[in-house]
Amino acid sequence: MAGRETDGRLGEEFFTPGTSSFTEFLAAHRPELLVTRRVLPDGVRAAPGRTPHGTTVLALTYRDGVLIAGDRRATMGNLIAQRDLEKVHPADDHTAVAFAGTVGLALDMVKLYQVELAHFEKIEGAPMTLGAKANRLAGMVRQNLGQAMQGLAVVPLLAGYDLTAPGGGRGRVFGFDAAGGRYEKADFHAEGSGSPYARGALKKLFRRDLVRREAALAALQALYDAADEDSATGGPDIGRRIYPVVSVVTEEGFERLPEDETEELSREMVRQRRTRPDGPAAEV
Repeated sequence: MAGRETDGRLGEEFFTPGTSSFTEFLAAHRPELLVTRRVLPDGVRAAPGRTPHGTTVLALTYRDGVLIAGDRRATMGNLIAQRDLEKVHPADDHTAVAFAGTVGLALDMVKLYQVELAHFEKIEGAPMTLGAKANRLAGMVRQNLGQAMQGLAVVPLLAGYDLTAPGGGRGRVFGFDAAGGRYEKADFHAEGSGSPYARGALKKLFRRDLVRREAALAALQALYDAADEDSATGGPDIGRRIYPVVSVVTEEGFERLPEDETEELSREMVRQRRTRPDGPAAEV
């Protein structure tokens, strides 16, 4: 952020002791830069179907960590606004964030959250704990409450590998509501308009001993079920070679599955659907 001085020197706010939160620094000195604090004029609401919205995202824990995935479609009412939207992003080395809701605000919130975590680590000399990262993201969502009440809601999904968990590192998943409520999910979760169908698929496919390939196939099957029932969710587009974004977070850090691996898994899943259109059955 540029200082307010016109002679090239930093303003005094940069030398005033404060917290390690970049968001709180902006709120104190340049609140106009916080997209989550801006609201529409009194009496004005966002026109339904006039702003791109993104769905569906999901996360599940597996043997080596946690997997997070999202479809690629953004919609404006009954129109497809974008077919290749990126809804899953690394937040830092061991945390990933995905979003459903108003695309423009969500992308700005993700960028601010990435800076927030990096700024904290530089100031404190150590990264936040995973629980603190979830709390900080909840606070940012709460700051957007005014816009959410006017029809511009953003609902994130946080997945991370907790290096300090008792008994050894493990993957954890956090869900949120539009008012900033934070909820840790035991094994899996999904957000967005297609989330009820995605959660239903994960409920029958999830096992705690899944390996990465099995977890990725379960996520793709869940997104396929969501797209099968929800017009705002996009399935794998083999003709355009547009496939869901699938990423994992393990002890080694964040990794997005290579495009050729995601394509191969998507094609395998589509082949399975030719013989079982409703997807694989739950293990008894």
